Amino acid sequence: MLQILKNEEVLRGRYKIRERIGQGGMGSIYLADDTRLKGRQCALKEVEYDRALPENVREEAREQFLREATVLARLDHPNLPKVSDFFSIGPRDYLVMDYVPGKDLRTLLQEARRNKRSLPEKEVLAWADQIANALTFLHSQEPSIVHRDIKPSNLKLMPHGLIKLVDFGLVKILAPEEVTITIIQGQGTALYTPLEQYGGSDAHTDIRSDIYSFGATLYHLLTNEPPADARKRFLSPESLVPLREINPSLSPRTEKAILWAMAMHPDERPNTVTEFKEALLGQRETPTLPISSPRLNVQPFSLMDYLANPPEATLAWSAAVLFLLSLLTTLIR
Repeated sequence: MLQILKNEEVLRGRYKIRERIGQGGMGSIYLADDTRLKGRQCALKEVEYDRALPENVREEAREQFLREATVLARLDHPNLPKVSDFFSIGPRDYLVMDYVPGKDLRTLLQEARRNKRSLPEKEVLAWADQIANALTFLHSQEPSIVHRDIKPSNLKLMPHGLIKLVDFGLVKILAPEEVTITIIQGQGTALYTPLEQYGGSDAHTDIRSDIYSFGATLYHLLTNEPPADARKRFLSPESLVPLREINPSLSPRTEKAILWAMAMHPDERPNTVTEFKEALLGQRETPTLPISSPRLNVQPFSLMDYLANPPEATLAWSAAVLFLLSLLTTLIR
């Protein structure tokens, strides 16, 4: 484990550390002053590599970081923090981004829950419009960029009402000739992660994975309840409670669109964020949902569809083995 940077420490003769403001699976995030541009504050995301990994894997991961940082530095969108610099110091890599003031949506969700109220649907849909614009921009790049970690804590509401999608720690560039080092990158946050993002391969991850996470985030914001994660839903499809059973004030259109985005199989989700946004805002009809739930009265869950893909098959067989081991233990006793 690398030591935490000290306050007042200066990196690269330019970035003066103020304090550590966050910590994720890949390292810390620091608030710093840019000493070359007076008054400018920035966020430094530190990337930490597991020293237990083989040296060649760490080197591949660093090369991947540099490729992705180069791509992110070219992005310019009002709902994304601007990446202005990246560099390495010894075993550490750093990404320098604009500091985004304000509260993240997880904090606003917690405040609403403490006050025993729900976030207004109209307000959440206005945020969703902005988030969709950011994702559409990322997905339209050549090659496409998949964020892979959309969740309330990675969405910040600035004081003037602008939403920013932050933390590119799990970003994936969809270059067909490149392989993402998933052992370094991690798998996202379970509550918002689609089934295809589990496991050691990124072969099944694409822009529809972001659509699932986007839908799961909106589910949480609009119900004050976290959605059942994909692993639980795989084994028990009815575990995902329709939104209006939790918050009856929501419109049927909003519920239907979000459940469409959260379909278990990627082929059953919207193909693009624009399709999802249009369904969410009433600009297109949401198709009949193929999600299995007795509450929704739709077609049965198809186990064979999921077993056709390696991550899903692995999950299913793992669950079966654990069940048999539990049964054998009970019989032995």
